[in-house]
Amino acid sequence: MEKVYEIVELAKKTGKIKKGANETTKALERGKAKFVAYAADVTPKEITMHIPLMAKEKGIPCMEVPSKEELGAAAGLGRGTAAIAVLVEGEAKALIEEMK
Repeated sequence: MEKVYEIVELAKKTGKIKKGANETTKALERGKAKFVAYAADVTPKEITMHIPLMAKEKGIPCMEVPSKEELGAAAGLGRGTAAIAVLVEGEAKALIEEMK
């Protein structure tokens, strides 16, 4: 899990990320996402259920993390977030390659 948070933090600093389930879904649909992370503790589950399926369809690495609060913190938010899409990897490129 730590690696996922590290990817999000590095991509936020040196690349580009989208935050939230809607933005993540759009990035996946448009083929812009390079890596996706979503939180397991989102209610209702329907908010993020489609994300791993879409990522698999598109061949994009996707990881589940236990906490939306920690995912939000890694993305530099003051609150939790359901999902994050990395659009530009920046310095996180090597870590993302390891996840594939």
